[in-house]
Amino acid sequence: MDEILHRVDANVSWITLNRPDAMNALTWDQRERVIALLADASADPGIRAVVVTATGKGFCAGADLRSSGPSSTTTDRVVGDISRMIRQGAQRLITAVLDCEKPVIAAVNGTAAGIGAHLALACDLVIAAEPARFIEVFVRRGLVPDGGGAYLLPRLLGPQKAKELLFFGDAVPAQEAARLGLVNKVVPADELEAAARDWAERLAQGPTRALALTKQLVNASLDSDRATALAAEATAQELNMATADANEGVAGFVERRTPKYLGR
Repeated sequence: MDEILHRVDANVSWITLNRPDAMNALTWDQRERVIALLADASADPGIRAVVVTATGKGFCAGADLRSSGPSSTTTDRVVGDISRMIRQGAQRLITAVLDCEKPVIAAVNGTAAGIGAHLALACDLVIAAEPARFIEVFVRRGLVPDGGGAYLLPRLLGPQKAKELLFFGDAVPAQEAARLGLVNKVVPADELEAAARDWAERLAQGPTRALALTKQLVNASLDSDRATALAAEATAQELNMATADANEGVAGFVERRTPKYLGR
């Protein structure tokens, strides 16, 4: 059985975690495959949006601690092994989502816990099925949140609410996650794929390079002062105006017609 399903449809790359019996707990091999597919999406002009989703009742129950990937053994461990494993593993996965040059939608079908929650929250847009839950499970295991959790949550929620979720590890239902701003939209479970497809195909028909630059600006703004953010904005617009899609968008406005973007 393929543990990661992949297809490209209507210029959208669909990446599906496929270990439903394990609630899609993420193995080393799965993580590497997702990272590679996100890199491929960035480089392929034929891919203009990405959806990350899963089969079964769970989106991702976190890292599979029983999987046998590099650095997974506890024997002969020395100081530095764990931080290296985190940097090369969970952090690489989250960074791959944040740095993907195409917009990434999480279609969260069920429980997203630990690194599974961070995988969803790192995406540009999050659509959740009604049964979905988000759990910062690390504290339940006596662990510090990794995979960017202490970076992502304060930026999405503010520090006080982020600490509440990280300190207690309580499950956040989909509707509450939407109220807090962790989720863009909640839909019935049987409508999740259609909702993700609708948004993804709309994005895939948009000005792809402008969307990439917009994503970079928004993500970088959270770590920037005003002067830096405004300088980056001006540079991004300068770069964007050299694209075919920017010229098409302006021409469409002048000619009073709907522009047809090609992603270039």
